[in-house]
Amino acid sequence: MTEIIREICFDTETTGLDPRDGHKVIEIGCVELINKVKTGKFFHAYINPQRDVPDEAFKIHGISTEFLQDKPLFSNVANDFVEFVKDAKLVAHNAAFDMKFINFELRQCNLEIIERGWVIDSLQIARSKFPGASNSLDGLCKRFGIDLSKRIKHGALLDAELLADIYLELSGGSQVSMFGNQVKDEIIVQTSEVREKKRIAIPARNFALSEEEIALHQEFIKNNLKENPWNDQ
Repeated sequence: MTEIIREICFDTETTGLDPRDGHKVIEIGCVELINKVKTGKFFHAYINPQRDVPDEAFKIHGISTEFLQDKPLFSNVANDFVEFVKDAKLVAHNAAFDMKFINFELRQCNLEIIERGWVIDSLQIARSKFPGASNSLDGLCKRFGIDLSKRIKHGALLDAELLADIYLELSGGSQVSMFGNQVKDEIIVQTSEVREKKRIAIPARNFALSEEEIALHQEFIKNNLKENPWNDQ
């Protein structure tokens, strides 16, 4: 059977660059992949950071202090986030930035942090494949022909959706994983089953050919094959 591989492409928006300076997560977006295929399942939350959103950050993502005032705290959505991503690899673009914030927030809630081994950095993959090229989300979308028309500003869920499409391209495309391995495994299983059936259905012949069968066989070869050992006799 095909192994089920669950991955979550995710992105965050924040009030600034470093949680140690008092900056907070204000949006989380997650998109689920199963065996490199988008399932349509997602997790999304806006979060009240209990502080102002600086103008520099607002210009990037367009999320204002006023908009976030009635949104839940991170502690109110933390368990739902952890439940959604558990047992899955997390895929992020420039993962160190997002994980720095996510793990800081999880620690504040006395929850287990996400270890580095569970995180895939799509930016590192892109840089290894296209050294020296533009490997931002925008640059990779243009490279792979992914529609950017909805991306007027940064947004965690939209960026997670774009990242999922980019990650699939970096991984060789979704159809390869969706059909290739599964079909291969099914063919192997079916071939094995057919061979087993043949071994059972066709027992070894345990009696000798009659003189008549041998003569008929020789006659058939002489009349139908131009080159054969029987014609030399």
